[in-house]
Amino acid sequence: MFSRRTLLGGAAAGATALGLAACGGSGGSADADTEITTLRIMAPLLSDTAPDPEGQLHQAVEELIGMPVEITWVPNSSYGDRVTVTMASDSIPHVMVQTGKTAEFAQTAEAGGYWDLTDILPEYPNLTPENEEVAHGASINGRTYGIFRLRDAMRAAISIRKDWLDALGLDEPGTTEDLMEIARAFTEEDPAGDGSTTTGLIIPAWNGYGNNGPYDLWETWHGTANVWKDEGGTLSPAFLAPEFVEANRTMRQMVEAGHVNADFATMDAATWNEPFFTGQGGLIADVSSRALQLLGLFKDADSEAYADKVTLVGNLTGPDGTQWSLPTPGYSGYLSIPKAAVPGDAQLATVLTALDALSSEEGQRLLNNGIEGVNYEVDGEQSVAIESEEASLVQSDVSAFAQIGSQSNGYLGLPAKPEGEAEAALDEKRLTVHEADMDSAVFNPGAAYMSESYLQNGAILDQIVVDARLKYLAGQIDEAGLTSELERWTSSGGQQVVDEMNELYQQGAN
Repeated sequence: MFSRRTLLGGAAAGATALGLAACGGSGGSADADTEITTLRIMAPLLSDTAPDPEGQLHQAVEELIGMPVEITWVPNSSYGDRVTVTMASDSIPHVMVQTGKTAEFAQTAEAGGYWDLTDILPEYPNLTPENEEVAHGASINGRTYGIFRLRDAMRAAISIRKDWLDALGLDEPGTTEDLMEIARAFTEEDPAGDGSTTTGLIIPAWNGYGNNGPYDLWETWHGTANVWKDEGGTLSPAFLAPEFVEANRTMRQMVEAGHVNADFATMDAATWNEPFFTGQGGLIADVSSRALQLLGLFKDADSEAYADKVTLVGNLTGPDGTQWSLPTPGYSGYLSIPKAAVPGDAQLATVLTALDALSSEEGQRLLNNGIEGVNYEVDGEQSVAIESEEASLVQSDVSAFAQIGSQSNGYLGLPAKPEGEAEAALDEKRLTVHEADMDSAVFNPGAAYMSESYLQNGAILDQIVVDARLKYLAGQIDEAGLTSELERWTSSGGQQVVDEMNELYQQGAN
């Protein structure tokens, strides 16, 4: 799934700045002359079991960087709260994973709580960003306060019931009009051939804007800018442009025609795969990895007759004949270095040298693949899993250790080899589509900038846009009502956000 970015600054609103108190209070500050002999890290844990410090993977990481490592693994569900508590405590790690560009992180960084690495990272080849556009978007008002954790910049795709396309004699969609026609046919022409009730496009409840959701994709394909629109060097909110309303006008047409699931406003996103797999719907606009998940469900159900069930296409061409592709931010949080724990230049060099090693090819393969010969073997440029109890332990640890990798210098790990021919073909198509779509990617020009007013009131402003769109799609307000609600964003504090963003944008341009 995509990370849930908030609206106009990429920051979670409502957090209180930790200020200089976060820079280490009583006992929190380290001595600038004290050598770091054990690297302390805090990271989120997305699985049930934390890695064993005596485990093979942990020991291999220590051997690679040449020093002991102490990792505090915190359940992901409570990680944000733990960051706040830790930064105000007497025990601050040398490296702290930040899961996003939150208000708290930004305010603390600008107050001096984390090292400004802007002019330092070029000294470390494995920490030098491969993609300058992603690096700029990951910055905070143009400054680098952490090593961003690389993610695929292009992931958008439409998963399609291929067997339904074949049954109806339809081609894969290339345009938004094609998709609307397929959604109609999947709803009205009995694609399953059994008289069952089906629908076309499956959309779950999506409480967000600017977070790469299905509505954002549809709007981008219709020419809407990515969160912010640059008009002659001035930023304006993308949802105030005519393209936003035009895109939602066509989406509403699909909703009113019954070509979208009726429970689109309430369906649990955790069950998104279910109606596709059970034959209730045939189109999902999300990330391309979902197509592989869906193919896996069909394979589990029938390993002999699954290959023709799923296909995918990438970003679509809009009504004006132009393709605009929606990228992700290209990163998911940072590896940040608190000044309270690492106050001196020599200590900083020790930490960055260790992180540089972890982002080398050897380090990336440790963190993302595991230990060659123990939990995987190499087949060409891909990894093949080894089946054993020992391998399972290492593989479990890999899912945790991947969180402390950055890969900002480009991904150097090995992709997993698909299990069968159908999986290999779908995966190859996925990668080909994404490579092509990058040529028409529409990046957010305001991604690097963070308005103080938005940090304070962003949650309220976000909800105005989210509610207005949903009410319009559900038929509760008409187009004039949608426009009026969106304009209310401006009068409710949004104009101050726009003014502040443009001041920051102009400073960044100069």
